[in-house]
Amino acid sequence: MFRFFALFLALVLSSNFAFAGLFPTKDYTKRNEAYLRDVKKRDAKKKYEKAKEDRLPSGKMTVEEYERLAKHKNPETPDELKPIEIPEVPVLSEMKYVPQPTYKIVRYNDPPGSVELSLKKNFYREKQQNAQGIVSPDFTKLVYAAIYYSPDSASTSAELFEIPLDPKETELDRILKAHTSNRTEKPLMETSKRIDNFATFRTLTPVDFSADGTKLLVKEKIGNSFDGIWQTNAWIYDFTIKEARELSEIRDAITYHWTTYRGLPLQDKRWDIVPLGFSVENPDRIVCTAYAYTGGKPVFLGVWSIDINREQTRLISFENIDIPISQSGFKIVKSGVVPYTMVESEEKQLKKLDKKHKKQQKEAEKEYYKQCEVDYKAELEAIDKEYRENIKEYNRLKKFKGSTTYNDAVEKYREEKIKELEKTIEKEQKQIEKLNTQIDSLDAKLQEFESVESVQ
Repeated sequence: MFRFFALFLALVLSSNFAFAGLFPTKDYTKRNEAYLRDVKKRDAKKKYEKAKEDRLPSGKMTVEEYERLAKHKNPETPDELKPIEIPEVPVLSEMKYVPQPTYKIVRYNDPPGSVELSLKKNFYREKQQNAQGIVSPDFTKLVYAAIYYSPDSASTSAELFEIPLDPKETELDRILKAHTSNRTEKPLMETSKRIDNFATFRTLTPVDFSADGTKLLVKEKIGNSFDGIWQTNAWIYDFTIKEARELSEIRDAITYHWTTYRGLPLQDKRWDIVPLGFSVENPDRIVCTAYAYTGGKPVFLGVWSIDINREQTRLISFENIDIPISQSGFKIVKSGVVPYTMVESEEKQLKKLDKKHKKQQKEAEKEYYKQCEVDYKAELEAIDKEYRENIKEYNRLKKFKGSTTYNDAVEKYREEKIKELEKTIEKEQKQIEKLNTQIDSLDAKLQEFESVESVQ
């Protein structure tokens, strides 16, 4: 019995923490330091466990973390104003062959004047549709029309937006990766959104870019779903001054000519224009054809042109002849499907990459948990070291306090602390002098080596 008790007492005395737990001290300062040490250790453990959970975020967070992340931050640097990155959809290595389309780049306005807006079946249910985009000749921007439907008045309106293209990609990838989230904040153009007339529509359709890409010809169609198209207006958007202007003078000139010289009051008839594009011979002029719908067959009213500054309108011909029209803009169309053999080859490559990626993920996860454990142990060691230092300093001050008055005890403690710091400084200075001696020796050897090399 005596031997068992002696062994138990030896084990207890061999551990400071166990001794402190079984025989708690009555000293308030020591008990407070021990309490603070335990609190810090508990916080370190929570931090360690949370770091392991954050390896794969689960969405769990405290109220403080949520409020910190949800707090609005004013962007202070251009890096914080980057466009939204579109996340990539992961492709599974176990691929099943589904015919994927391939695309090619073609001219947008081909044949000239043939570009029309095509509404999808679900347009009236979705109440919005993004139309076919046109790419500038230098492949730096894409312009598209956004069409909106208002069910209350059954009316349709439109806006024209620009999407900057990534110059780092290939020409085809620039178009394929263009996304509406990167579009300009304000539209380049927009139609009226009046809802006073039931079932009216006002749409915008890009026709073509100028050869230098600084101007865009746009046609605006106004009409009624039950009555057809009322009229088409030609517009020019100038990217250099960021301004749109209507080419209304060409409609006025056509009306004046046929009313004055032909005796046909077009203002009382249904007629319209078809903007074809920019002239090849005169790049600053827009070419249009005009038709009157006075019977079963449309009546051709001639080929007309107007300069982009709206200063002069010309009649080119009363014959429906072919006029050279530039085709500067581009678009993409489906050119076929990816062959099965290519998909099969990609599947094999993806399986190899998937296996390699999983191995890298496992190694990274193992390294992450190992680093978390190292940081946790280092933090615990630092907490214990701080606790021991505090107790050591407190015992030293208490020793002086027990042998003399309080003021003398503080002064003696201060003198001893200064001596200790002076010894530490002296030790560090000796170490620095030693390092300086090594550096001087190395410099001497380098100079000697350089002198030998110069002699040779």
